[in-house]
Parts: sequence; structure tokens; C-alpha cells
Amino acid sequence: MHNAATVDQCLRHAQSLGLARVDAQMLLLHSLQRPLHERAWLLAHDSDTLTAAQSTAWQDALQRRLSGEPVAYITGRKDFFGLSLAVDARVLDPRPDTETLVEWALDCLPETGTPRILDLGTGSGAVALALQHKRPNATVWAVDASEDALAVARANATRLHLGVQFIASNWLKAVDVQGTGRFELIVSNPPYVAEGDPHLAALRHEPLQALTSGSDGLDDIRQIIAQAPAFLAPGGWLLLEHGWDQAAAVQALLGEAGFVQVQSRRDLGGMARCTGAAWPV
Repeated sequence: MHNAATVDQCLRHAQSLGLARVDAQMLLLHSLQRPLHERAWLLAHDSDTLTAAQSTAWQDALQRRLSGEPVAYITGRKDFFGLSLAVDARVLDPRPDTETLVEWALDCLPETGTPRILDLGTGSGAVALALQHKRPNATVWAVDASEDALAVARANATRLHLGVQFIASNWLKAVDVQGTGRFELIVSNPPYVAEGDPHLAALRHEPLQALTSGSDGLDDIRQIIAQAPAFLAPGGWLLLEHGWDQAAAVQALLGEAGFVQVQSRRDLGGMARCTGAAWPV
């Protein structure tokens, strides 16, 4: 494709290479240094010709996407539960399915009061920040073992003016319940992909330690379920995101650990994506 291509020609070319239209639109807006939500702008300017600099940026973005790199890493932005997050290769690309976890968490929380919430494995801070945004009276702590991930999450919290508190910890190991108090809610989107899973090849641009968890993908979930009771207030909830085929296994682990009201929720595609339970009163 020659350098003097129009907006419309760029989008058509990208789609001919197999890119989804929305991906192509976001990458082109990024290359044109336009806000990523201005997809209508592209329609109104479909005959505009790219400058040499814009064309170079577009070709670079296109090649990165064709190599499998997430759109969010290329643009540096991802919308999640109404928030615009900065993301890069230090953290997982937040998925729309994880909004199921946030919606369930909000259902578990009272509209009033000052609940204590803990987000384990916060990554970009997506879940913790969404909960703090929707429940400003809550006290939210976010945990990650990766200092790189915490740097991304802290920067997002600062930019969004959300007062989430951060703890460097391998799950609950370094969380001081004497200082935080017991939690009314613990949420986590932990690693849950089995080592050697063939789908990992498509996720090669994302941090492996945030994806895999033992031979069956459940090692980290087992740790969280074992550790959580000592940190939950009576009647407090533990909510976990997991793989599409892991709901029954996670339900069994929660039941064996003494949790009650064990149940699962489905994601946007109808898969049982999150499983949770309450600690007995």
C-alpha cells in the first residue's frame, strides 16, 4: 500500500489482512493521534490522506497487531468498566469478561457504609479501581507480587484520582490483617491457565507469570482459597475469576474449605467465568 493512502483505504487494507474492523479503527486513530473513541470521526474523514509520519505510525501499528500484540499495548490504553486505563506489557490486557467479576462484587457490597475490599493480583489495577470508582466510601487495597505491575496500577490510580492502597505481596502473605482489618470482600482474577496450554502461543506478548498456574491452572486459586478465611469478615465474600471449564473444580475447592453459598456467574459469552462463596457468620 502506497504512503499516500486515505483513511478508508487504510481500514480496507487492514481488514483484508484479517484485522477486526474495530481493531483497525482504534489503531488508525492512535496513528493519527486522535482520541480512541472517535470512530465516527473516521467516517467523516474517510477521504483524508495520511501524512508520511502518520503512514509510518500506521504501518508500525499494523505490523505489531498482525504479530499478535494486543491493541491495548500498541495504543497504551484500555477502557474497563467506564475507566480509561494505561496498560503495557508489564500487565495483562484487561478483558471485558472480567467486568463480570466487578459486577458481582458490586452486588455483594452495600450501597452505603464503608466496606473493606481486597483485590489480589491487581495487575493494571482494573478491578480495584473500578470498585473504588463505583463505591467511593469503600476502602480498597490492591495486591500484586510484581513491582512492575504495581507501578502501572499506582500510576492509573494517581491519574484517575482514586484512593486505592497498594501492597506488594505474594497473594495474602504480606497483608497485615491487624492493620487493614478483615475484609467484607476479596476478589481476584488470578493466573488460571494450565502450563503447556496450546492457547498460550496466542498470548506470548503478555506476562507469563500472570497467566499460568501449575499443571491444571488451579495452583494459585488453591492458595487463595486456603489463605482467604483468615482475612475475611464473617459473612464476607471471596470471588474468583477462572477458566471457562474450571467452575466445578473451584466450587469444590471452596466447599471443601468451609465456604457457604457457593455459586458461579456467567460471562458475556455465557461461560461460567467467576465462582464465589461466603465465609460463614
